[in-house]
Amino acid sequence: LHLKDDRKYHVHSNENLLRQKIYQIIAGYAEDDSADQLTNDPVFTQIIGTDALASQPSLSRFYTRFDNESMEQLNQANQELLDKVHTFRGSKAIIFDLDSTHADTYGEQESASYNTHYGTVGFHPLVAFDGITGDFLKAKLRPGNVYTSNGVVDFVKPLIEHYNEKFPETTPFLRGDSGFAVPALYDLCEDESVYYVIRLKSNAILQRMADELHPATEISDVSMSECYYEEIEYQAKSWSKS
Repeated sequence: LHLKDDRKYHVHSNENLLRQKIYQIIAGYAEDDSADQLTNDPVFTQIIGTDALASQPSLSRFYTRFDNESMEQLNQANQELLDKVHTFRGSKAIIFDLDSTHADTYGEQESASYNTHYGTVGFHPLVAFDGITGDFLKAKLRPGNVYTSNGVVDFVKPLIEHYNEKFPETTPFLRGDSGFAVPALYDLCEDESVYYVIRLKSNAILQRMADELHPATEISDVSMSECYYEEIEYQAKSWSKS
């Protein structure tokens, strides 16, 4: 991991700062401010191999040394660890479980915006997990006001290509909620031979179709809920095919 470090003098190396942040998160001290209370904690200082932990300002300045290249290096490191685990498990399938989440911000954070869905100010990251194991696959930080599917094809395409190339024996699936119901994602999955299930937002046409397929029999036991599944052909105007 190479960071653009212009410091003339420093007490804490970038390696130790990263190690400290990782172990703080693991132990439940996610906020940088926690470092000031943990300065001489015997467990942390022993694990990190330092006399004292870095302070909150040192951690905050540490993040500004990251650029797109170093972020990509972190992604590569994560992917190499995932590949080792995937090989060890001998996984027969992988589910690219797409989602977006919200990270609240405080103060004047760059690109932080109000998100009407979450009703708060912050970032709107795009994330992918393995739906079978829960393993974290990838994340992309985005401004707080972008739509759920913004940049999803460019985000997930390298991930799909990597697993198709490195693990051709693994069957790939993709799952997403209605925020990812965009034709470009369908096309990507079909081009890369990925099975996909993506929810659709309800609309008048789908509702009418559902009403026509509704079971005609009367409910015999109102205390029990029942689910009915039907398969239909459907094509929205923006789709190239049904």
